[in-house]
Amino acid sequence: MSDIIRVIVADDQELVRTGLRMILNAQAGVEVVGEAADGWSAVELARRLRPDVCLFDIRMPELDGIEATRLLAGPDIAEPMAVVVITTFDLDEYVHGALKAGARGFLLKDAGAELLLQAIQAAANGDALIAPSVTGRLLQAFADTRSGPPAQPIEPLTSREEQVMLTVAAGRTNAEIAAELHISLSTVKTHLASLMTKLGARNRVEIAMWAYETGRIGR
Repeated sequence: MSDIIRVIVADDQELVRTGLRMILNAQAGVEVVGEAADGWSAVELARRLRPDVCLFDIRMPELDGIEATRLLAGPDIAEPMAVVVITTFDLDEYVHGALKAGARGFLLKDAGAELLLQAIQAAANGDALIAPSVTGRLLQAFADTRSGPPAQPIEPLTSREEQVMLTVAAGRTNAEIAAELHISLSTVKTHLASLMTKLGARNRVEIAMWAYETGRIGR
């Protein structure tokens, strides 16, 4: 990835697209390279431009943001893209559906420019950021839909991996984890890679969900 984070924005409201484009283009290191007004156009645009991050609204004509996310970042996609879902509607089923579809972030449209930028940067770096107001509920919603006990790790987690997992579940970025645990960024990434392998998780959101399911963080 270059120093510039290339973003496409998809929302059926032109005013919203314009606002998001203005906010993002005003940030150093971010450039909006394309816009779409419906889900199908967003998917086609993403496949053509291969942006670093896709910023999708949930409610769009032709194809909603969750299905668009699944087509670009779902479990069957060989080279999943980074998708951040942004919506006006603070509904659990939207959060759950977006993350199950492979989204690396979920924000409400009133999140503010700073949180939006953090979510874009996190997704571009392989992290995930979820609006703090919905984190606990989304984990509960995910756990409630699971049948049977959580999958067991293929190898026991080390004490350091347990620590990293808890910080991930608390919504920390890699840099914050490194500072909190007094370890290097490369060490954080090594532990995350090991956690994903042992837990069969595709991303840090699924690591957080596993931590919640197994009672490592409170319900």
